[in-house]
Amino acid sequence: MTENNRIEYKRELNDRLEKEVIAFLNYHDGGIIYIGIDKHGSLYGVTECDALQLAIKDRLKNNIQPSCLGLFDVIHETRDGKDIIKIIVASGTEKPYYLRRFGMSEKGCFIRIGSASEPMSLRMIEELFARRTRNSIARIRSLRQDLTFEQLKIYYQEAGLTLGDKFAANLELITEDGGYNYAGYLLADQNGNSVQVAKYAGTDRVDLLESKDYGFCCLVKSCKQILDRLEGVENRVINKITSRERISRSLWDKVALREAVINAIIHNDYSTELVPKFEIFADRLEITSAGTVHPGTEQDDFFAGYSMPRNKTLMRVFKDLAMVEYLGSGMPRILKAYPREAYTFSTHFIRTTFPVSLEALALEEEVLNGDAKTLGVESGVESGGRVTAQVTAQVTAQVTAQVTAQVTAQVGSYCAEPRRASEIMSELGLKHWKTFQNNYLNPLLDAGFLARTIPDKPQSRLQRYKTTEQGQTFLKQNRQ
Repeated sequence: MTENNRIEYKRELNDRLEKEVIAFLNYHDGGIIYIGIDKHGSLYGVTECDALQLAIKDRLKNNIQPSCLGLFDVIHETRDGKDIIKIIVASGTEKPYYLRRFGMSEKGCFIRIGSASEPMSLRMIEELFARRTRNSIARIRSLRQDLTFEQLKIYYQEAGLTLGDKFAANLELITEDGGYNYAGYLLADQNGNSVQVAKYAGTDRVDLLESKDYGFCCLVKSCKQILDRLEGVENRVINKITSRERISRSLWDKVALREAVINAIIHNDYSTELVPKFEIFADRLEITSAGTVHPGTEQDDFFAGYSMPRNKTLMRVFKDLAMVEYLGSGMPRILKAYPREAYTFSTHFIRTTFPVSLEALALEEEVLNGDAKTLGVESGVESGGRVTAQVTAQVTAQVTAQVTAQVTAQVGSYCAEPRRASEIMSELGLKHWKTFQNNYLNPLLDAGFLARTIPDKPQSRLQRYKTTEQGQTFLKQNRQ
């Protein structure tokens, strides 16, 4: 490997580090600096990696303007048994970046040209400054100044970090005139932003089953709530237990789903006063965020993970809380599961579409329509009328594979007395019959958890549903 427009090698840390970082910050693609590899690509390694990482972070924090916090990652890697340091630098949104001691001058500003970092001309400096983004959320003053950050402090404590008295300035939640900025507003305990999750019965937006807002609170909390909803409730896992193996399939790839949700929330263009939107259809999940990526090189960089963070303050906070790993890591993870065509770019929006897994649907259909053996229930009840522990465990696994344990317990308790289907739907807060029938009622009936009171007339208007002995055993064991 040799140096190029995006890669710089350094045998050891020297006083040119800031210059190289500034050149990548001002370059449209950003770049990567390796310490412990010489300019010919020969591996030498470094010592005292922890101290070296801290020194690098401290130098970049204190010697570069505007602040580049949130625009770089310092990572320890091992190659052929030797330690090296990898510095990932994103292209910045507040160009030109410069050395603090020389200011915005030809001595302080650099740009990447080929495999070298060259001084900027005065004309280039002036042009970049003239184009500097004015709608950065760090520059927009918050509509409210009576902000509190107790929730954010709790999240930092849970991550083993402490926010001191000057945390607002350190996290860059303050404007130049000393007020809270829009980034601070988004991270505050109370704000006017809310992210919507909508669920539809079919493949279009005609039959709305549910629409729920997650927000009016710290954006980190909103993100966690949305992840809990999509990962824990909507992305159901279908399991089939055979004599040879356990087959599991989820509706969407778990890693890609998490990365896409966090990306949409972090990189949304909040200066437009629009928020991300999450929509669940019968055949797909759509995630829409404000912003755009232009065709050509910019889109190629986007898919390669090189695109600049739109909101570096949010990126930094989410990194502090270990909700993102490092710059540019999310998109490659998504592309392992879904093609580029999953993304659609328009003038003002970016839409991500994840189709429901056909394998998962096929497995679900097989499980739902399978015979007693497929369901893991061979005899069901012993001669004495008591369900065996083995069968109970199988029933538990089968039911909770399709209906969450919480919902299973809720339905089981509610149906201790015979209930109409409409009553159970109301108890669960559901409005669409097919959704209830396919995703809740049939799995519970097939697994022997519920039974019809009039089994020979399934369509009877007098039909009720009651928890079976198997279901009662399940409930008792879960209470224990």
